[in-house]
Amino acid sequence: MKRLFILIAALGLAATPISAKPLANKLFGAMETPSSDRPMPIGSYARGCAAGMVQMPESGPTWQAMRLSRNRNWGQPELIEFLQQLSVAATQVGWAGLYIGDIAQPRGGPMTSGHASHQTGLDADVWMLPPRRLNLTRRERENISSIPVRSADQRSVTENWTPAHHALLRAAASDPRVDRIFVAAAVKIEMCRTATRRDKAWLQKIRPIAGHDTHFHVRLKCPKGANLCETQKPTVAELSNGGDGCDETLNWWVTDYLNPPKPSGKPEKPKPRPKTPREFTMADLPAQCADVLTAQ
Repeated sequence: MKRLFILIAALGLAATPISAKPLANKLFGAMETPSSDRPMPIGSYARGCAAGMVQMPESGPTWQAMRLSRNRNWGQPELIEFLQQLSVAATQVGWAGLYIGDIAQPRGGPMTSGHASHQTGLDADVWMLPPRRLNLTRRERENISSIPVRSADQRSVTENWTPAHHALLRAAASDPRVDRIFVAAAVKIEMCRTATRRDKAWLQKIRPIAGHDTHFHVRLKCPKGANLCETQKPTVAELSNGGDGCDETLNWWVTDYLNPPKPSGKPEKPKPRPKTPREFTMADLPAQCADVLTAQ
């Protein structure tokens, strides 16, 4: 109750200079339990919060939630159901199940460390490490690490990458609830290279991004009826009738990212640095997030 009064007081500092206002990630990071509201993702994946979250059980017949000390195994009911079903699919490709990484905080919102997204309970990280055991202790879950599946030069996958990884990602991307899946670019390139020509449409959902060499990041679409959830804008490739994104990935990764073109002409004036989620105050989030924080 004392913490609740502190939060209410912090949210009411309308006349306080912006620089002195409490950071949203500190407020959301202090919440240990979800709100009792009906489930609702609020705002966007990287600027929002979440009501009525449910907890991914620490262990199940085909999964274990990792790094329990972070208290980030909370999500929208649709995401928790998806992860449990994907863990069953993992057994069909030869894995014992899944190790589930960060999902979201009990009430979503910006985090004090790590992710820029994972704010609405619709994002989850799944480890690339095939589980050897599904009876890890809490301590073991803090100390064990996943495995990298891309090379140090970021151009190819390592020997850790297997056909089972491909099959698992295909199963995830083929689910209509999934909006996109973020992986290392080398993984996308390898999947494009090995996918059959007649079966590549699902690859459009596989998106290359830095920092995803030991896990893949699943993002669900806004659930039906979630009127406060902001749908991610589709890309040009999505609008052009379902391209697989393979040519774009290869060209961008090799020519623009790993070997960026030299600047030509007069240097452009530096653009102002956008505010990061760890710098957000409550004023940067949807108004409903204040209610989420103060709800029982």
